[in-house]
Amino acid sequence: MSESTPRQSRFKRLTNRYRLVIMNDHTFEEVVVFKLTRLGVYIASCFVFVMLVGLTTALISFTPLKYYIPGYGSQNERRELTRLKLRADELERQMKYREAYWENVKKVLSGQAELVLDTAVISLPELEEEQD
Repeated sequence: MSESTPRQSRFKRLTNRYRLVIMNDHTFEEVVVFKLTRLGVYIASCFVFVMLVGLTTALISFTPLKYYIPGYGSQNERRELTRLKLRADELERQMKYREAYWENVKKVLSGQAELVLDTAVISLPELEEEQD
C-alpha cells in the first residue's frame, strides 16, 4: 500500500476478495480458480472444526469405541461396582458397631463403665385376697 491511502478497517480487510489459482506446473494451465475472502475462510475453517468435533464425539459415544475410554465400563460392570461399594460401606459400618460393642464390654469387665442406676421407686398395687 502507498502512504497516501488510509489504513483499511478490519471488516474491510476481512471482506476483501482474493483469488486462489491452482495451475498445472507443466502447461501453466489454470486447473481451478477460487474467489475467497478472509471472512469466508475463517467461517469455513470454524465450520469444519465444529463438524470434526461433533463427528468424533458421535463416533465415540454411539459405537463400541466408548468402552476403550478409561473409566467407562459396561452397564453390568457399573451395577456390580455399585453393589460392591454398598456392601463395603455396610461391612465398614458393622465393623464400627462391633468395635464399639467390644469397647463397652471391656469397660464393663474392667469396672470403668459409667452405670446409671434406675432408683425410681415402683409402687405396686396390693392384691386383694379372695375369700371363699
